[in-house]
Amino acid sequence: MTTAPPRPRAARFATFMFFGLNGFGMGMWVVHIPNVERATGISHSTLGALLLVLGGAAFAGMQVSGPLVDRLGHRRLVPAAGVFLGLALCAPGFADSWWTLGLALALFGFGNGAIDVGMNAHAVVVERAYPRPIMAAFHAMWSIGGAIAAVIGAATLGAGVPTGVTLTATGLLCIVLSLVSARFLMEPSDAPAVVADSPEPVGRRRTPGRVVWLLGLLALALMLSEGVANDWAALHMEKVLGTSASTAAFAYGAFAVAMTTGRFLTDRVAAWAGPAAIVRYGAALAAVGLTIAAAAPWVPVSLVGWALFGLGLSGGVPQLFTAAGNLDTRASGALMARVVGLGYVGLLAGPAVIGGLTHWLPLNVTFALPVILCVLAALFAGVLSPKPEPAEQPVG
Repeated sequence: MTTAPPRPRAARFATFMFFGLNGFGMGMWVVHIPNVERATGISHSTLGALLLVLGGAAFAGMQVSGPLVDRLGHRRLVPAAGVFLGLALCAPGFADSWWTLGLALALFGFGNGAIDVGMNAHAVVVERAYPRPIMAAFHAMWSIGGAIAAVIGAATLGAGVPTGVTLTATGLLCIVLSLVSARFLMEPSDAPAVVADSPEPVGRRRTPGRVVWLLGLLALALMLSEGVANDWAALHMEKVLGTSASTAAFAYGAFAVAMTTGRFLTDRVAAWAGPAAIVRYGAALAAVGLTIAAAAPWVPVSLVGWALFGLGLSGGVPQLFTAAGNLDTRASGALMARVVGLGYVGLLAGPAVIGGLTHWLPLNVTFALPVILCVLAALFAGVLSPKPEPAEQPVG
């Protein structure tokens, strides 16, 4: 007796769960970084090096999990990655030296990279069962998970709960919910045909190998720009415009709120305008927004610029991930791993590149780099538009 395939609605809810859990787990780690640094007695520079270990391990996890999800299936790989992430999340809270923290972050980074690719690959499968785009909402749920972690983390820190206890509880939550959600996941063969006409997969008549690298470079450009906002928005407001630290925090807040809101709205717009338009006009809006934020001499105008920057970047990356997953359904995980991996490299490299440029240029001038990258992303967004069928020539 065969098991009936899961309903797309249940699979969609399970995917929301994994995205939210991933954002929540990462957020809980981030808010406890100062405590972990003090507990291990390491310097800022050592912490920076160990965070690079986390990033490198995450990239490795992405490249390993991509082919595995194609071979083992989503029902096995995604919950396994969730369990691995939950177990690894417990470790940093008990680290007592640089090398134990480095080992803990290597495991945590690997698990985070594995679930990142796995849940995005599964999201593409779920989206195929719907007559409309739904990918951007999953990414919005990741942001919501991070916001919830900030609130809960602040509360536990204020109450004096030990870091090891909080991170262990978070890890156990990830494990339990990953196992519970596993039965609702879908495989590509489970996705029923949609009623409405779905967009033609990107690159159907192009070489997947060439297109996936173009998609990866676009992801690198957009996520590098996102990384710049994550690490430099508040510092720009404080150092360039001379605000207080509390006021400067509103710069990143405006960016993050606009990005989350935009991701909840993107799917409806993508259903009407198409993925290429989302990337093209979104990247153009992001370029305009960051230019305003960098050039404005007044705080309110700069905040508007940061909000426009977040809104413009909100929808592009989900479209690129969907496109990569649809290039070849037999190897969607491996193809997506390349795009997600290159995007992640951009996310990590952006803050460091800007930091290096500040040795020669004022901070607001260095923002010209992400502006240029957003303009290039807008110009090359046509890679998301499938080439039309060649017209048949009449016989005789």
